Amino acid sequence: MHWMADWGTPFPLFVARAAGSTLTDVDDQQYADFCLGDTGAMFGHSPAAISRALAGQADRGLTCMLPTPEVAAIGERLAARFSLPAWQVTQTATDANRAVLRWARAITGRPRILVFQGCYHGTVDETMVRLRAGRTVAREGAIGPAFASEHAALAVEFNDEVALAAALARGDIAAVIAEPVMTNIGMVLPQPGFLDRLRELTRRHDVLLVLDETHTLSSGPAGYAGGLDWKPDFWVCGKAIAGGVPCAVYGFTAEVAERIEALLAGRAPGHSGMGTTLAANALAMAALDAALNELHTESTHLAMQTRAVELERGLRQIFAARDLAWHVSRVGARLEFGFGQAPINGSEAEAAMRPALEHALHLWLLNRGLLVTPFHNMMLTAPMLPASAVDQLLAATAEFLDVVDLEC
Repeated sequence: MHWMADWGTPFPLFVARAAGSTLTDVDDQQYADFCLGDTGAMFGHSPAAISRALAGQADRGLTCMLPTPEVAAIGERLAARFSLPAWQVTQTATDANRAVLRWARAITGRPRILVFQGCYHGTVDETMVRLRAGRTVAREGAIGPAFASEHAALAVEFNDEVALAAALARGDIAAVIAEPVMTNIGMVLPQPGFLDRLRELTRRHDVLLVLDETHTLSSGPAGYAGGLDWKPDFWVCGKAIAGGVPCAVYGFTAEVAERIEALLAGRAPGHSGMGTTLAANALAMAALDAALNELHTESTHLAMQTRAVELERGLRQIFAARDLAWHVSRVGARLEFGFGQAPINGSEAEAAMRPALEHALHLWLLNRGLLVTPFHNMMLTAPMLPASAVDQLLAATAEFLDVVDLEC
């Protein structure tokens, strides 16, 4: 997988063991892990609750294409935790997003999806686009797009209420899919009032709103949406939702459920184009059940965010002491720093990136036993991460800034 080779080394680290917030490679070198599988291991590697659940299910069947007795209770826990009544399970967030966008087109009868410039929602074709010179085009590097991007998606800038309103007024947008905080083009925080305006405009134009919280699950036990006064039409989450075991979910409102049921009632027989045989397999459901019971808790998130706040404060102090006009952005236990003022959209974030400097920093940290995500400067703080690891990362970053040419 190309992202396993994105670390800037001649070959990736080969992992012998990952436990808690520590990763050990095959040469017995240990690393304080601030990458955590790019969010998949957000709660730490092999949490005890997940290990017990997997061991308990392993000799009772792995996948049967049939539900286990726990499924109804899991649905109730999802509804209680994330405040949406209806749920489906997939293997990945990509699968979930693909299904949600199919449902959106089907129940609205509209052909296009609106995305924000710089977005990432997995390898869903409609979202593999970029805004270039005012046009929506296929994302650079995308291999073999299935269709012309401009026929399926429309990209606008995040935080641009005027462009958003104009796009939704076209009448051909089935859904807006968005992260509440953009995280895969650096981190772009919503401007005050923007998300409320997004919800208002989607309702006005009968456009479905999909929140993809695969990364912003770090915000708290109910995700970023848990702090909003409104609910999206669909809510998607993968990666860490089941403690690192491949699993994703999407939830939706009662109104959407009614529209789906009406569609199904008049549907001709045949494959829906959604779902896989392995989705909701017994092993993944056991892990999801354990994660909802023991990981998605106030205490877990408090521990994670305590360390993230310490890291954020320390980075700000380091930059200020060196008169660097760099910014630090944080959403719960996830944070990044960037060069210059905090961007307000994906284009600004993309333009501010300094790949050579980021590459040098990542290698510097790697050689000092510190693992951060290899693309831009994303860091996560696991609940068991010791304060000493934060101190180590801050000290290594300060040393780097003092000895490396920052113009590279």
